[in-house]
Formats: sequence, structure tokens, C-alpha cells
Amino acid sequence: MARIIDAPLTTGEGWGCDPRAVHGQWGALDAAARRGLHYTPEVQAETAPLYEKVRHVIPAIEWPAYAPLISAINKIKKQKNAVILAHNYMTSEIFHCVGDFRGDSLQLAREAAETDADVIVQAGVHFMAETSKILAPEKTVLIPDMRAGCSLAASITGADVRLIKQKFPGVPVVTYVNTSADVKAESDVTCTSSNAAAVVEWAARAWNTDRVILIPDEYLAKNVAAQTGVKIIAWKGRCEVHERFTPEDIAELRAAHPGVVVLAHPECPPEVMAAADFAGSTAALQDYVVEKRPGKVVLLTECSMSDNVAAAAPDVDFIRPCNLCPHMKRISLEAIYDALVEMQHEVLIPEDVRVRAKAAIQAMLDLPKEKPRAFETGLAPVEVELV
Repeated sequence: MARIIDAPLTTGEGWGCDPRAVHGQWGALDAAARRGLHYTPEVQAETAPLYEKVRHVIPAIEWPAYAPLISAINKIKKQKNAVILAHNYMTSEIFHCVGDFRGDSLQLAREAAETDADVIVQAGVHFMAETSKILAPEKTVLIPDMRAGCSLAASITGADVRLIKQKFPGVPVVTYVNTSADVKAESDVTCTSSNAAAVVEWAARAWNTDRVILIPDEYLAKNVAAQTGVKIIAWKGRCEVHERFTPEDIAELRAAHPGVVVLAHPECPPEVMAAADFAGSTAALQDYVVEKRPGKVVLLTECSMSDNVAAAAPDVDFIRPCNLCPHMKRISLEAIYDALVEMQHEVLIPEDVRVRAKAAIQAMLDLPKEKPRAFETGLAPVEVELV
């Protein structure tokens, strides 16, 4: 069950969760000082415009702990020709203050392939850093914390995919990007939540089949099956953040906040998708809020997403259900700083694996670009074949 944050729990207006918890700081507010970085008048003036983007999340009393690291990171990036790819689930001081490219997995994959930087720092989780290395093998790719994994990526291996293909010969394998390079290397094409339905439909046409293997997220597979009518063969992997949301959560939210608009991510269970008002990828959720400007909204996804979208829609009232991703929260400003200073935690992939994985990713990137597709809500759940 999601822990619903209704009223501010800290000093100040509009902070839903304790900033030390949401921002992964847990006693690390002296991180800058321990690295010889201090909040000088120069740092204060330099970072003041950045603070305006995150003041709705970070109380002013804590900004002196963040600003020296932000200032130092932005200087080091220029010195080393580095860029930071910041996923939508990054905390706001990373997303808005040091991220050079921001977005969902598909957006970041495209940026990794096109950037002319020498160094890529992946402010996300390990499979995202692997994707960057697959697409940009000549670049140095760093992950600030090697422990930043993913429950979906951990749920399946390349050996598992080989066994699935033996059981269903000739059926195309569509693999969610939330997987290791080894799994992508065994796949025909990858997808993200932004384009999963479109990729599955394309694969069914290209292979002239009514069945497609979509791995490893069981709920994404069921939700795509409901959207497309394609018969889906799926794997029992789940996101540990999204699987915790329930229809009961939505009922409680609607009772407590009449008129609230409920937006859900397609990694949520089908019953949650059916009860939501709108569903889509993180990019689609952000587009909905920015374009529609609902008076009151709740995003059923990782905590930091609401914080980051709120900066682009300050007039929208966000009700924040707090389901944290423990893996995303391993990425902190101090970890990014250390990775850049020491050039540590480099992501490497065997070349044979990288080449095969790139073919699957490139097949996705070569498809026509389209606006992130919304998932129709209110649909009856569709059964899939689980292997």
C-alpha cells in the first residue's frame, strides 16, 4: 500500500516527504563540507537561479548543503567534457540543478547516442548506464553507485530469454529497456513504456504473427495486451515501486480529495490502470500535467516524479503518494561528484554482447518518432501467457 502524503511533514510549504528521505541524504547534509566544498557568497550567487527551480522541494535552510556540490559538479563537467543524463525519478537537486539531459529512458537513450561529450554520467540505474555504453561505446560511461540496480532487470537473465525462445521459436522478442545488456542481446527489439504498445504492434506486423513475447514486466505486458489486442507471452517480473499501488489507494485518494485526477504508470497492476483517469510513461504523465493543468493531481509512480513535474506546473496541486525506489535513491550529488572527480564506477560491456544488444535498441530507435502514447484507462484486464 502506498503511503499517502497529504500534509507537509517538514517545516515549510509544500514539502510532502522529509527531504532527507526523499533526497537520499539520510545524515549526509555535511557531504560538501567533508569534500572541502563550502557555501561561499560566490557559490550562493552562482546557484541562486537554480534554487528557484527546487525551492518547492528543498527548504532554504538546507540549500547551503546542496549548493557547493552543485557548483563543483557543474564546473567539473565543463573541464572533463562530461554530461549528466538525469532520469525523471532523480531527486530535484540532481534533475534540475546538474542534469544536462532530462527525461524518461527513451529520451535518455537518444541523448546518449547523439551527445558529443567524452564522459556520460548516468543519474539513474545500472541498466540505463549500460544502454548508454551500448549506444556510445567510445565514451566513458559512469554510474555514481554500482549498487543502483532494478527489480525488473534482476528478474531475468540472458539464459532465461534463450529458453523462452526455444519454447516459442519464431515469435518476436520485445524486451523492456529495464533489463541488462545480456538480456537485450538475446532480443529482437527493445521498448520503453513510452512506445511499448507501438513496438509490440510493429513486431506483430513485421513477423506476421498474432503473438509477441514481451518481457520482463508482467503488468506492462498485461496493459499492452489490453491496448493492442496482440496475444502476449510474458514473464513474471515486476517493479517493486509500481506493484505496491492498489485500487484501494485510488479509492482513498478520491474520497480524501474530491476531483483529484489520478495518473498511473503502465508498470502498475491492470486493476490500478482501470481505476485511473490517465495512464502513460513518465514523459506522457508530465506532458498531461503541463498541457492539461489539472487543479489537483496524483501521479502513481516514484516519489520524485511529482517533485520534478511540479517545477514545470507550479499552479497544480500535487497529492503525493510516497513509494520510493531504493535503487534510484542511491544516486546522490556526492556520489556524482565523487564519480566525476575519481572517474570511478565505469560501466563496461563485452563487445559481442554490446553489438547484439545495440541491434535490438537500434531497431527501436529506427522506428518513427511519435509522441508518448497514452494508455486507455477503464479497460478490463486481459490475460497473458506467463512463462
